[in-house]
Amino acid sequence: MRLDPHTPVVVGVGQAAERIDDPYYRAMSAVELATAAARAALEDCGADAAKVAAAIDTVAGVRQFEISGPAQAVLGKSNNYPRSVARRIDADPGRAILEIVGGQGPQHLINELAGEIARGRSEVTLIFGSDATSTTRYFAGSDNRPDFSETVEGSLEDRGHGLEGLISRYTVIHGLVDAPTQYALLENARRAGTGLGPAEYLRSMGELFAPFTKVAAGNPFAAAPVERSVEELITVTESNRMIAEPYPRLLVARDQVNQGAAALLMSVGAAQRLGVPQENWVYLHGYADLAEQSLLDRPDLGHAPSAVLAVREALRVAGIGIDDVATFDLYSCFPVAVFNICDGMGIAPDDPRGLTLTGGLPFFGGAGNNYSMHGVAETVVRMRSAPGQFGLVGANGGIMSKYSVGVYSTTPVEWKPDRSAQLQAEIDAWPKVAVTEHPDGGGVVETYTVRRDNGRLTGIIVGRLDADETRFLATTEDEGLIALLTDGDPLGQPISVRSLEYGNRCRL
Repeated sequence: MRLDPHTPVVVGVGQAAERIDDPYYRAMSAVELATAAARAALEDCGADAAKVAAAIDTVAGVRQFEISGPAQAVLGKSNNYPRSVARRIDADPGRAILEIVGGQGPQHLINELAGEIARGRSEVTLIFGSDATSTTRYFAGSDNRPDFSETVEGSLEDRGHGLEGLISRYTVIHGLVDAPTQYALLENARRAGTGLGPAEYLRSMGELFAPFTKVAAGNPFAAAPVERSVEELITVTESNRMIAEPYPRLLVARDQVNQGAAALLMSVGAAQRLGVPQENWVYLHGYADLAEQSLLDRPDLGHAPSAVLAVREALRVAGIGIDDVATFDLYSCFPVAVFNICDGMGIAPDDPRGLTLTGGLPFFGGAGNNYSMHGVAETVVRMRSAPGQFGLVGANGGIMSKYSVGVYSTTPVEWKPDRSAQLQAEIDAWPKVAVTEHPDGGGVVETYTVRRDNGRLTGIIVGRLDADETRFLATTEDEGLIALLTDGDPLGQPISVRSLEYGNRCRL
């Protein structure tokens, strides 16, 4: 097949990791971990690594966890993360990008920058991300902690945090400030639609994730390579404490990791010129990037239909169906993110193809934004080992707020346009639920969770007012309602709510 020389291909992938208890532990910074992954990707392409590095015209860094929020980088940071990595591999790209916050970032950058290659605006692009959150915690209070600060000259396209529409004063004053709390609301909302009780649903989450642990146990880059049974995952113990109903610790993303991953993209013309063997080329057959409605606007809090639409669009661009996919790596920060795709695409949670190639965020690890670069790396390696098969990566960001998809195969294919912009306009026009920020009167529990702050229990409820069925947020420390939230089934139960200057309060 004669291809347009601007056709993009993934030609190299690399991963790096270290655990504090490993004998070879070196306390690598985020920059050093990304550099190790980048070097591995350069070696993986099968051409002269130095020559390829010199040809890189674009580098893009996934924003690491420690610079994704208001907190300071405890051990210091680079002022220009992408160029710090580029300098270490002797690359001098004309363009350097620092991506916004969100787990969609790795796949989104691949989709976007592959498009830049297809349009002739780039020839060789290196995309990478990393986190040293485990090392940061380990040395945070130490007198001999390392200093990861560095200053690098050069331009930087810093896209900012990109949190617009993801947080508001209304959600923050009602305790929606961390991922487990917010995903717990989504998880319990999904349970409401299944008809399962809390214990039955907890078991279904354990059954979903137990196979992930087996994959993680065999992955040398995993942060927690331990195979676990369903019972181990769902039984609350001192070491598997309840984080926020319905999540014990082992069912939530593991944010203490030291990991990095990278992907090297080229045009076909550049790959031929630089001597990259064709057996290393993997094509992006389909792709899509879509964003969901704001959290409280969604008619069904238990699902994000935009993510399913993104999967369908990527498959349409690839010209295949879901049954043609040989491997999946679905973003798995919490069970509901996986269930959402399974529900929408008709994939059984125990599909024999498996739903992860890495082991998933709770077990392989996922500090914040770069997890799916590891999913891409594993997918590319798997596609090379089985020419002609298709692998799908689904990357989730925010509170099931953004979803980026890639479909990979070694089969040669021309670059094809997607309809993400058109589909996004349709999503933006979907009906929204009316929200009352200052509710008073009777209502019912739509979904809920319980925060645990140093032993203090605070219930968080999304409810519907009896008077007009508008949605509201409220918190509670009422003993009777807390007991129902932790030990009973409050979904659909009647409550009363009153509005105060500093937020809404509810009780049975």
